[in-house]
Amino acid sequence: MTPKERIDWLRAELHRHNYNYYVMNAPEITDKEFDDLMRELQDLEKEHPEYADENSPTMRVGSDLNKNFTQVAHKYPMLSLGNTYSESEVTEFYERVRKALNEDFEICCELKYDGTSISLTYEDGKLVRAVTRGDGEKGDDVTDNVKTIRTIPLVLHGDYPSVFEIRGEILMPWKSFEDLNREREAREEPLFANPRNAASGTLKSQNSSVVAARKLDAYLYYLLGEELPADGHYECLQKAAQWGFKISEHMKKAHTLQEVFDYINYWDTERKNLPVATDGIVLKVNSLRQQKNLGYTAKSPRWAIAYKFQAERALTRLNKVTYQVGRTGAITPVANLEPVQLSGTVVRRASLHNADIIEGLDLHIGDMVYVEKGGEIIPKITGVDTDARGILIGEKVKFITRCPECGTPLVRYEGEAAHYCPNETACPPQIKGKIEHFISRRAMNIDGLGPETVDMFYRLGLIKDAADLYRLTVDDIKDLDRMGQKSAENIIEGIAASRDVPFERVLFALGIRFVGETVAKKIARSFKSIDEVEQADLETLISVDEIGEKIAQSIVSYFANPLNRNLVERLKEAGLRFSRSEEDLSGYTDKLAGQSIVISGVFEHHSRDEYKEMIERNGGKNVGSISAKTSFILAGANMGPAKLEKAQKLGIRIMSENEFLALLS
Repeated sequence: MTPKERIDWLRAELHRHNYNYYVMNAPEITDKEFDDLMRELQDLEKEHPEYADENSPTMRVGSDLNKNFTQVAHKYPMLSLGNTYSESEVTEFYERVRKALNEDFEICCELKYDGTSISLTYEDGKLVRAVTRGDGEKGDDVTDNVKTIRTIPLVLHGDYPSVFEIRGEILMPWKSFEDLNREREAREEPLFANPRNAASGTLKSQNSSVVAARKLDAYLYYLLGEELPADGHYECLQKAAQWGFKISEHMKKAHTLQEVFDYINYWDTERKNLPVATDGIVLKVNSLRQQKNLGYTAKSPRWAIAYKFQAERALTRLNKVTYQVGRTGAITPVANLEPVQLSGTVVRRASLHNADIIEGLDLHIGDMVYVEKGGEIIPKITGVDTDARGILIGEKVKFITRCPECGTPLVRYEGEAAHYCPNETACPPQIKGKIEHFISRRAMNIDGLGPETVDMFYRLGLIKDAADLYRLTVDDIKDLDRMGQKSAENIIEGIAASRDVPFERVLFALGIRFVGETVAKKIARSFKSIDEVEQADLETLISVDEIGEKIAQSIVSYFANPLNRNLVERLKEAGLRFSRSEEDLSGYTDKLAGQSIVISGVFEHHSRDEYKEMIERNGGKNVGSISAKTSFILAGANMGPAKLEKAQKLGIRIMSENEFLALLS
């Protein structure tokens, strides 16, 4: 046997044994025999570098060389799921799907693993790229780190498609988590709060040998591509299991709502016996065809939902209440607690939300309080054990009247629960919060900058607002604490690259109250430039789809402030994109200008979301319900009988899919 033949044989054998051990839990050889084969392969690869292969089993040991991550755009956006916490909301989801499809459907029930999301791309049966969720549009390329995870196959077997993507969750099992924290405690290093944070932090390590040592696991749960083996999501994953992927054995198809509830109720208790953390159940319409027809909202698919298990509760002592100032000036009271174990983490602080919550709880310092995790994420106080109060109980908690940071008297706007510091241009947490929002991934996405760096630049007087970032130079920051020439260059390059961020994200980055990503997109599509937005009156803004009086008033108030107008002018001078590009404008027409259109039914050529996009790009307005003001209904197959009857009663035109496409062409 030639060296090349021996190398190929060893690689194939090690891939097979790795799959048997880590995925199938059915080893055929001892650990020593496996290690001997691996050592032989390492020696042969060292002697014959001409036979190097990026997907060799030897890649799983990782490297101790540091490596910066590059960002990669997702071919298919990685959206989050809508969350629900009650059976009634599950019923509402099920009924929405039933009415929208108007045909039989199956629901695939899956455990919701509590880790960090990953997207894996395979070409010709080999892993070529692993990318984190990031902001949903793009993420970090962590391929070298992912190759060290034994349950992720580097090479597939069977009749897999030539190119596809598979997504899943990277986890740290409870045992690995506990072992890691014991090691960190012995070295007097900070402990990880929970397995999810540990997995996320490990995956972003710049040293892949560290990743290899921490024994991460992975479950894959979503297959994407042009040549999928079946129309059923469940069936696709069963095929993926045959190719070598670790797919949860606890997936189940439900044909009725009761079967969905049976699955939820079983795992609400049984999940505590699993070796990894779970925080709920994911429900997905099984048919990919039906998924496409149901489409997406701005943030999540309409064909899937996450049911979160009811929060666990613990009893602990309230030591004191402190107050935080957010970027909008909102004051959040924070309960400082005696540390207590809750849902796999140690809780020391919990949100009290606002003055009304504090008053309703009748809180006193020293009270024994009940703490829950809302959706098992954010701790909150839900009650007080008044029977535990003694003669030594402390004073009643009263909400503060002045900003804890700048001393400005607080205000409470009509109809709002929160108190605010109105000193938005001179209150340090608000200023820093606005800059942190500006540089965030979903906004300007400036690499190398984070809250700690923003805080340092602000304290040293280098920046007082977002526009000051564009005046920084490498020489200004290279000699600062923990900086250096290379880090400084990366930050300045990241700031320069942000000049290419499109208008809608720049608008979102300004941090105008109530103007989130979706609203910023609506505004950017309705106004050609920031000048038009600045000059728009209340009535003009309200005429934009999905913009109500509250949002419109916030925009008018923002531009009424001369300091905000000055900030925008300085950002313009810095070269940011405050208008739609010619490329953006070229894709818009006025063919549907002034028309309000309802979409109903199941479509053949495009999904509902694609039709909504077409309507907006051609000047039309999407509306959810039929009224006398409806221009026409774009109707697919299985249009709801109630909508059909109402349209006929009002004499509204019903347009077929083909007629609509012909109209636009």
